[in-house]
Amino acid sequence: MRIKELLNQRFLVAMQAAGIPSECSPTLALGGKAQFGDYQANGAMAAAKRLAMPPRELAQKILDNLDLDGIAETLEIAGPGFINIGLSNAFLADSLGEPKAGPARDQQTVVVDYSSPNLAKEMHVGHLRTTIIGDTLARVLEYQGHEVIRQNHMGDWGTQFGMLIAELEEHLGEGEQAALALNDLEVFYQQSKKHFDADPEFADRARAYVVKLQSGDQHCRGLWQKFITVSVAHSLEIYQELNVGLTEEHVKAESAYNDDLDTVVKDLVDLGLAVESEGAKVVFLAELADKNGNPSPMIVQKSGGGFLYATSDLAALRHRVNTLKADRILYFIDARQSLHMKQVFATGRKAQFVPPTVSLEHHPFGTMMGPDGKPFKTRTGGTVKLADFLVEAIERAERLMREKNTDLNETEIKAVARKIGIGAIKYADLSITRTNDYVFDWDAMMSFDGNTAPYLQYAYTRIRSIFRKADIDPETFSAPIEIVAAEEKTLALKLLQFDEVIDQIAADCYPHTLCAYLYELASVYMSFYEHCPVVKAGVPEKTQHSRLQLCALTAATLAQGLDLLGIDVMEKM
Repeated sequence: MRIKELLNQRFLVAMQAAGIPSECSPTLALGGKAQFGDYQANGAMAAAKRLAMPPRELAQKILDNLDLDGIAETLEIAGPGFINIGLSNAFLADSLGEPKAGPARDQQTVVVDYSSPNLAKEMHVGHLRTTIIGDTLARVLEYQGHEVIRQNHMGDWGTQFGMLIAELEEHLGEGEQAALALNDLEVFYQQSKKHFDADPEFADRARAYVVKLQSGDQHCRGLWQKFITVSVAHSLEIYQELNVGLTEEHVKAESAYNDDLDTVVKDLVDLGLAVESEGAKVVFLAELADKNGNPSPMIVQKSGGGFLYATSDLAALRHRVNTLKADRILYFIDARQSLHMKQVFATGRKAQFVPPTVSLEHHPFGTMMGPDGKPFKTRTGGTVKLADFLVEAIERAERLMREKNTDLNETEIKAVARKIGIGAIKYADLSITRTNDYVFDWDAMMSFDGNTAPYLQYAYTRIRSIFRKADIDPETFSAPIEIVAAEEKTLALKLLQFDEVIDQIAADCYPHTLCAYLYELASVYMSFYEHCPVVKAGVPEKTQHSRLQLCALTAATLAQGLDLLGIDVMEKM
């Protein structure tokens, strides 16, 4: 149940009965301190100013018309006109339940564009943020009951692929298998680039292969497909290790739009949006003009006839609107592409490729920085392969487990270490405000103290251990809740905020809000557990069962929240 939504509805009815215009809001917020109630309605002051009335007098009129029977225990006017609401313990107890997915009240088809690695090279740490932020939002929207269509717009179509397939051809000509030749994509790319720079004949052949590839030559297409197959397999392995929901069916690479690129440019020309400039076809966007008033240029076709990212992005937009029937399209692409996305969106709107009813949203993110404050690199200054990065995280987690003298067996240690290591990486990133850069710190993210994945995973296992101690199966246990202590009420209120938090994340696409909520929930639970004995001798059975039910709901909420972040929990650590 969304308590804030319920209160908002009741207040709106009361405000209209009090003669307040319908556009005025109750302005509900959580009570900052216990003396301010559980919730606080601050709308009377703004409405009073509009109606030229004393705020406290108007607040009283609202209360005279407000029906919160069985919901609120206390209602009082405070300060210049705040209305403090103390919720009934019985109402909170009756409202509690495990978090459950959809169906959505206003179901939408949402296309989520994320990850999108360049298949010419292996995935590196620069792909981490788009991949896990996008995946979290896909999970959140699915939880709400929306139809989510993941789109992995992989880069598989460009000038570098002429060089790569020419190199692959030479390897295959020497009898090497494609999978072996491409075992290390980074090394293969470096070899082909060195070959390209040193051998003019090879370079000419590579350039010719680009043209042949894009014109449908079967030989070049066959070589290209071998390269793409191996490259995609590398990416899928990473997604599986990262516990990310992208699969092969979600791949909709640049090449998928190749047949529509000519049509896109022709339509833009026919509409008068794309004009010739120095031999190229360019869209000039006055609405994105610079400070000197010069319109922002977006090239959609080069003078030699080639197409650009903008062209395939416009073709992708048309596909997502016309074929996938999207109501909302979310792009998780780093902040450096902000101008490009504005240009694509503006052009898509002006060309009527996208109707006004479809929401186009670019959700940019900052950069993962090293301890030196510069983008995260290897010690030698190279890019960090994402596969190597994940291996190191798991190895560090395993060493940490062994240092703690755990009673887990060898198989369990390795399974738990994987969950801790991968979870720690993801949470360290997702807990930071999406638009901010952040400094990567192994020790901080692996800590079992503070706002980290290991802390939350451990909080979950501690709760589950209570049920083992009590010899009770938490999956089948159910008991009525009776809220008496202040800590019980605080925990109940926090549990009931889960869906409100999910609503907020679905709207603004900031996953750190969920991380902050889960950390607060774990902290509130610890206070509850310290002050409200659960399985100690002398606790009445009715009280014990009520508190065990609160424990079970807390564990379920932690598990659900972490699952939405793509982080696993475990029974023991």
